[in-house]
Amino acid sequence: MYHAPVPIDADQDVGETADAIEPTLIDTGSEKLRDAHLHNGQVEARAMFAPYFAISAVATAALCAWALFGAVRLEVLIGWLALVVLANWIACRHTLTTASLGLNRTGEPRSKPIAIGEAVGLALIWASLPTYAFATEAADIQLVIGGAMAGMIVASLSLSAIPAAAIAWIATLTAAFCIAYGFGADRLDVKPAAMFVLLAAIGIFGIARMTRWIFNLLKEIAKTRASAESIRLLLKEYEHRGVGWLWQVDAENRVVYISSRMTGLIGRSPAQVVGHSLPATLGGSSALGQTLLAREPFANLEMELKTRRGTRWISLSGDPVIDMTGLFQGFRGVGSDVTEVRKTQERLTNLANMDVLSGLPNRGRVRQLLGEALDGAAATNVPCAIMFLDLDGFKPVNDTFGHPKGDAVLKSVSQRLVREVAAMGEVGRIGGDEFAIVVRDAQSRRRVEELARCIIAAIAEPYYIDKAEIRIGVSIGCAFGPIDGKSVDDLIQKADLALYQAKAQGRGICCFFNSDMANEQEDRLRIEQDMRTGIAANQFKLLYQPLISAADQSLLGFEALIRWQHPTRGMVSPLEFIPIAEETGLILDLGNWVIEEACRAAAVWPANITVAVNVSAKQLVFPALPNTVSEALARHRLQANRIELEVTESIFLGENAHTLDVLKRLRTLGVGIALDDFGTGYSSLGYLNKAVFHKLKIDGSFVREAADNKEAVAIIQSIIQLAKSFRMTVTAEGVETADDFTRMRDLGVNQIQGYLFGRPMSFDRATELVHGLQTRLSA
Repeated sequence: MYHAPVPIDADQDVGETADAIEPTLIDTGSEKLRDAHLHNGQVEARAMFAPYFAISAVATAALCAWALFGAVRLEVLIGWLALVVLANWIACRHTLTTASLGLNRTGEPRSKPIAIGEAVGLALIWASLPTYAFATEAADIQLVIGGAMAGMIVASLSLSAIPAAAIAWIATLTAAFCIAYGFGADRLDVKPAAMFVLLAAIGIFGIARMTRWIFNLLKEIAKTRASAESIRLLLKEYEHRGVGWLWQVDAENRVVYISSRMTGLIGRSPAQVVGHSLPATLGGSSALGQTLLAREPFANLEMELKTRRGTRWISLSGDPVIDMTGLFQGFRGVGSDVTEVRKTQERLTNLANMDVLSGLPNRGRVRQLLGEALDGAAATNVPCAIMFLDLDGFKPVNDTFGHPKGDAVLKSVSQRLVREVAAMGEVGRIGGDEFAIVVRDAQSRRRVEELARCIIAAIAEPYYIDKAEIRIGVSIGCAFGPIDGKSVDDLIQKADLALYQAKAQGRGICCFFNSDMANEQEDRLRIEQDMRTGIAANQFKLLYQPLISAADQSLLGFEALIRWQHPTRGMVSPLEFIPIAEETGLILDLGNWVIEEACRAAAVWPANITVAVNVSAKQLVFPALPNTVSEALARHRLQANRIELEVTESIFLGENAHTLDVLKRLRTLGVGIALDDFGTGYSSLGYLNKAVFHKLKIDGSFVREAADNKEAVAIIQSIIQLAKSFRMTVTAEGVETADDFTRMRDLGVNQIQGYLFGRPMSFDRATELVHGLQTRLSA
């Protein structure tokens, strides 16, 4: 008989494994395997009744021999009886041997004909002598023979597992009786014959029903056994292929069964594990113990396991085992080694939280660290701090040396920061040239200030990359939590404001947040909102400052200067709102409006009057600026040389290749391009040879210092000489006195601009000036 080699019942769920196996069973349910189990069941049932059947056949044969003793020759009687005994002994032994040899997994088709042949053969041997002697014997002997035959028909129940064999047995005995009755029908009473036939018919009907029921029962058992066999094989395959392992515990959480793969992992033999507590075997996990005590299904319970191969992580899933009476019998389930999965997850988590270039925590991780520091500060009353760092002068490094060297500098900066901060905090890279430091213990502000000074000094040390010496600086903004902010976003905003203040105060310093910065920020936000409203409500206007010829003091044109007449603040200085407009992008709308108004004014004035407009470096980033200027000129039917665009040297600090392209497109239109405040900024003389600028404007600071400072005079002379070599016009700004005018004229300046010849004036006043001068010139 078939027995499963493991205590896990195949007809019950085994956690997720059984769920995974069930569809496979449906797909791969083998009829061959089911037929084999059906055949095995028939063999088992036949073997169970084989001794009873053989004893019944021999006993009834002996009864018949006794009845026929004296009527049949003794040697015939003994020979027949010996043949019956031998045949049934052989059949019984063969049946028992077949069953004891094990299962026939092939379900050979010849087994059914063999069973039928065996039944027919045994029936013929048993019925041979009674059939031969029946007709010639007395009625009492006939009654014994008929009763013995009826008994053997009832004995066919032993063959009910094989319906065809049972029917063949009954049919053979009935046929033999009919033959025997036929030989002596003229002398025999019809009543015994009718009774025998009726008994045979009842036996056949009952046996047929019984065999059909037993056969169907065997088919169901065979189906169940086939399913159990398939599950067993699949579970064995599941274990052997290394997918996982199986385990089972009793109601006391003692191990009943455990796969060798798991015992091999923990370095013990199955015999050392079976009978012991599973939680204790797996390192005394309290989580597993509590889960098993709950007696509820569980899945994916991960736990750490110390093994000879080091620390491993395993995942367990299980279901409670409940018997038919509803009593809890323990747990069974599956397990797997998830160490590699966890390592992969950890690697992915590290990648998600790490900046690839520097190996430091990235922006998201810095926020997490700051959140943890804030929680710790709230719990311990020890303040934390966040320091925002922005590298000064790093942009030209990429522009001059290229991005690979720029990346090398960033790596060196990361290493220096980690070295300086050490155990005091966590260093992270926010992005680009921005870094952050989370200080968990910022109770001593002096220590934080000292850390900032050390960082500024360390970053300022030169970097030697491929024999190139590179120097940069760093500005730092710092905020303390929960003093300056109780949330991550609030504290980051405060540190950012402090960093902005450090940049505004000259860079290379550390600023700590204070309430005034917040007020300034709020004021900036209000200005931004008011500016959006002001552009739509025409609160901005242009003032015009005259531009005079140094040779004859004639009016050459005007510089258009924007002003904002705020309804409550009054006149707002451009120094206050232009930086905000550049940061927020409003400079585009504002700049387009200025170009439009300047063209409108120039269209009213005579053809010899030009208008200069200041253009922000932020405007030059957008390729659409030449189209904007061209469309404005076309709308007002204005010659392109009537408009000048003034830019400062700050344009050279950005992506100058793109900026230079926009300037060249503007120059192609015929628009004049003037370099304003020359000598006060970047002063890259290389860009003067790009055939873009037609004019240089000397800053007013040089003009004022020229009265007493010979170096200022020398600088002005150099600028004028440089301009002449490039065939550029030179304009001196900030001329306020007659001496300034005379000095600038004598030095060779072409144009004069300053309070001496007029302050910025309204359009109407500028128009009167234009027409007044024109009238005097005409007169």
